[in-house]
Amino acid sequence: MTDDPGATSTEEDRGSAPDATGGGARPMRADARRNYERLIEAARLVFARQDGVASMEAIAKEAGVGAGTLYRHFPRRIDVVEAVYREDVDELVAAAETFAAGLGPWDALVSWLQAFVRYASSKRTFLSELHEAFEKNPELRVASRERIEGAIDLVLTPAQEAGVARTDLDGADLMQLISSMCMSATLTPEQSARLLVVVEDGLRPRPQP
Repeated sequence: MTDDPGATSTEEDRGSAPDATGGGARPMRADARRNYERLIEAARLVFARQDGVASMEAIAKEAGVGAGTLYRHFPRRIDVVEAVYREDVDELVAAAETFAAGLGPWDALVSWLQAFVRYASSKRTFLSELHEAFEKNPELRVASRERIEGAIDLVLTPAQEAGVARTDLDGADLMQLISSMCMSATLTPEQSARLLVVVEDGLRPRPQP
């Protein structure tokens, strides 16, 4: 596959992509940033469509860029997996901030739980690659888990303070409960919706005797 005319210059992409080792992102030019974002979205779509076995060539084709652009941003397939995962965690944290700021305590908590179910369910399509990424970069898993637990606290704590959620559990408890449910290989969307309602019912404060 030849590189696309709009991204043939190595100055546009090389050395500008986020650091795949987990050491943070280097600044990117606007055109490189656009290519990077297109590749992330394309990878997310291709992973879902091809059940996590997507080739690098399929990702580049979906993004409408050439192989050269793809490999300058992501030298290895595992780098794409890490990048998709990081972006998904960013979106999940941003959702907690948005819901906490714009919804009532209970609605914010429920909306975020629904967002988490969608987030976690999407990981089943490239779970083996994600485990490989965690093994090569353990800090990625630790940092991401801490960020997600912080996001839970943004919606759980106000609900507890408002008296609409039970106070005998914390964000780590809730994450353990819902993440285990979401990662089941046999879980269907219909089951997910039903089980989430059960979780929500269990989060309500218990009646006082």
